[in-house]
Amino acid sequence: MKHEKREAQHETGLIVNAEGRTCCYWQPQMPDYHDSEWGRPVTDDRLIFEKVCLEGFHSGMSWQMIYNKRENFRRAFAGFDFATVARFNDADIARLMADKSIVRNRAKILATINNAQRALEMVAEAGSLAAWFWQFEPKPEARPKTLDIHYWQNNNTSPEAQAMSKALKKRGWRWVGPVTTYALMQALGLVNDHLQGCCVREACETERGLLKRPEPAAAGLSAE
Repeated sequence: MKHEKREAQHETGLIVNAEGRTCCYWQPQMPDYHDSEWGRPVTDDRLIFEKVCLEGFHSGMSWQMIYNKRENFRRAFAGFDFATVARFNDADIARLMADKSIVRNRAKILATINNAQRALEMVAEAGSLAAWFWQFEPKPEARPKTLDIHYWQNNNTSPEAQAMSKALKKRGWRWVGPVTTYALMQALGLVNDHLQGCCVREACETERGLLKRPEPAAAGLSAE
């Protein structure tokens, strides 16, 4: 979730919603995403690939707009089954460029097909996308002791996100800059960036605490 400068007007970053719950201020715009997805750990490879792709489409655009089009993206990209997307051809590209229900950005569409091909390579190397991406989870001591609005306003990437971006680019992935990879880390639950005092922050921490971290199939596999 990328936070724009205009959002500095929210003094604490928290609001009390219509149900009387204290939440991150953007919760009313995307309640299901805020409450049930963002910050919760993801280890399903199809969903990881979906989130990589949607964060790429998000670059330079409103996340709410991308989120509202998610079902359209799923339909257009075969449910983000990366084995299927990897085989998309010129006819598929033409179909996608004509589809007004998604974002018709040719570079991002081509990147999605390319990234599907790279995802197949990654699974062959690491055993799963989950095993590879979860290697970049920050150590607890690297995280802020108190996560408040000032952290949101001043941090749109991290050393781990920068390392992830560098490693993905080295493998040929596209639209995976360090700001995008940090948003991906938030979306995958590698970090829990719900603000202190948010009604779902502790639930996300509980899920993260119970998670059995996926391990690469190849012993000693390097994230680099």
